[in-house]
Amino acid sequence: MFTLILACILFSPLYLFLILQLKYPEETIFWGERWMYNEDPKLSDEGIKYTKIKAIIGIVILTMIFLIWFLKEL
Repeated sequence: MFTLILACILFSPLYLFLILQLKYPEETIFWGERWMYNEDPKLSDEGIKYTKIKAIIGIVILTMIFLIWFLKEL
């Protein structure tokens, strides 16, 4: 039971970030790096699409890891 609670605590911020990256890719691409630019950089459609694909793959992999971990504990 402790490992399930620990997994929920660890995976929740990752899920939140991946969902935000999927929903708002323009804001999350340069998260923590905007200080390097004088103006807002322009993003290409391919870059936004790539970011969304990475977020979907990350959500799927994280869900699989969580399910494997959960089923292993049963």
